[in-house]
Amino acid sequence: MDSDFLVIGSGIAGLSYALRVARLGKVVVVTKKRDIDTATNLAQGGIAAVLSKEDSFELHEQDTLVSGAGLCDLDVVKIVVREGPSRIRDLVNIGVRFVKEERDNEQLSLGREGGHSRRRVAHAYDLTGKEIERALLEKVKATKNITFCENHSAVDLLVGERRDCEDKTLKICMGAYVLEKNGAVVPYRAKITTLCTGGCGKVYLYTSNPDISTGDGIAMAFRGGAKVANMEFVQFHPTCLYHPHAKNFLISEAVRGEGALLIHKDGTRFMSKYDERMELATRDTVARAIDKEMKERGVDCVYLDISSKDPEFLKKRFPNIYQKCLTYGIDITKEPIPVVPAAHYMCGGVVTDIWGRTSIEGLFALGETACTGLHGGNRLASNSLLEAVVFSERSYKYCKKYWPVISQIHLAKVDDWKAGTAIPLEEEILINHNWDLIRRTMWNYVGIVRTTKRLELARQRMVDIAIEIEQHYRDYYVTANMVELRNITWIALMIIHAALKRKESRGLHYIVDYPRKDESCRKWEVFYRKECGKSPWEIQSCTNADKLLDLA
Repeated sequence: MDSDFLVIGSGIAGLSYALRVARLGKVVVVTKKRDIDTATNLAQGGIAAVLSKEDSFELHEQDTLVSGAGLCDLDVVKIVVREGPSRIRDLVNIGVRFVKEERDNEQLSLGREGGHSRRRVAHAYDLTGKEIERALLEKVKATKNITFCENHSAVDLLVGERRDCEDKTLKICMGAYVLEKNGAVVPYRAKITTLCTGGCGKVYLYTSNPDISTGDGIAMAFRGGAKVANMEFVQFHPTCLYHPHAKNFLISEAVRGEGALLIHKDGTRFMSKYDERMELATRDTVARAIDKEMKERGVDCVYLDISSKDPEFLKKRFPNIYQKCLTYGIDITKEPIPVVPAAHYMCGGVVTDIWGRTSIEGLFALGETACTGLHGGNRLASNSLLEAVVFSERSYKYCKKYWPVISQIHLAKVDDWKAGTAIPLEEEILINHNWDLIRRTMWNYVGIVRTTKRLELARQRMVDIAIEIEQHYRDYYVTANMVELRNITWIALMIIHAALKRKESRGLHYIVDYPRKDESCRKWEVFYRKECGKSPWEIQSCTNADKLLDLA
């Protein structure tokens, strides 16, 4: 399966990019489940941009920098914020139906979320991601130059080497091995490969992410030799629905933005103890506050109460949340919602430049897979969808500028996939047991509040698990479940390694042994796979002078 552009992932980043580069050449989009099984489809709140006269680029930039805890790349923040309004208009032009003000049909209705100093979140009530995904999929499937492959899992990147004009060895990506739905592993060659596989929330026991979020793109890029950064910064969303029959259901940040209060079962509020912004503090602050309150009181959840608002307003503003809670016997117009924090977003990822290029030639990364520098140590609410559309346009512009060169790239011959002496895996317990063990270990030892002792125990256990899984990977035929299990193992090791390297508490990384910020640590933790290590998962840290940030 040869193409000009291989896009792995079908969320907002992958589809936006695919639509654009289809103007240049042949595009193949690979997605491991159905086309709508993406984190984008579950996004409720919206997409942040400066869209009103009461707002400004400077205010949005400042809110982003404050949230990022001193680790944002200022140039990237300015690029994303200032290009944001144009990208919102692009979405409107392809058919995204954002809610508009009743009194002014030309003005988008804007919500406010934690960390934002102004209302700037464009939304489709509480179904924004679903609406964006719908519009993009309709456009993609109507584009003749795009081949869409559902139920196809990328296994590993096709990475080779070449010599540059100074005789230095450069890594180059030539596509990926893809597990097709018939069980065959096939080389998908491409001139440009773009990772848009989303995040890695499924590495934790409790997450707001869909089942597909196993960090595939980050794991594949790391195995291929790409630089990865800031993996210690895992964002835990403060408010996921707590119910024995609910799975991965988020109670949007926008609910707090519209006035919901965090309370205990007896009705007492507690956020005043943690931040003067109360319920509108940033996600890291609110998640840690809830975690501490739950541990101190020995309770399983706290409550989010918005019942003081007009019932008709709530039904209109949050139709999805209202109906979903109602199915579990919770009427949000009359009673508080039981909530707990859950793993939500990876702020780190594959290091890219301002065009989405990684440290491997021919390999791009977009969306949650990438570490662009926008989010720093903690993502500002609703900046993720914005980052995805801004960088999909920027990557397209790069490819367009250099298309005369890219179009002439010769697709090198690659080896067919070899099964060797592998046999079918007949006992899924080998997969399921380790899957559960990894997620519980990460939740208990590498969660919202960390300690050095727990991190070291987690690393020891994860290395043992990794040895076993790598052996399974070689002994048995590759399956989709095995690919995901292998990837979350690599992701877990990266998160633990990065967390142990950061000897301070900053942003989303809070470690009891080092409870304060340390300005000597105000830099990115950039690392890559050790080429000649004793084990294939050994990690070698590296310094990156370009990312030693000094922001006012």
